[in-house]
Amino acid sequence: MTALERATAILPDMSQSEIAQLVQRAASRISEDFPGIEKTPGVCGGSACIIRTRIPVWSIIEYIQMGVGKEKMLQNFPSLRAQDLANAWAYYDANKEEIDSEIKENNED
Repeated sequence: MTALERATAILPDMSQSEIAQLVQRAASRISEDFPGIEKTPGVCGGSACIIRTRIPVWSIIEYIQMGVGKEKMLQNFPSLRAQDLANAWAYYDANKEEIDSEIKENNED
């Protein structure tokens, strides 16, 4: 059984407070592993976003996959920095299944 399966199995036994603490710890861990990327419950559906913004990583990756260049993205999103794009790509590289799923889900809407 994976760690995710074990955690999922005990969720029904956890209080709301314990679940909130778990989410905060998980979000903190993501921030440590991927500086510049954060997940905040209730913001952009809990998707990984560029810190200081509400821009989801999946949207950055989708633009890159469509061939939008770095300079064009930085022009279109003035709050982004070049390092943000690098952070988004690093997060994607480590979490392809998650981000690809979010891209697919958001294209179905």
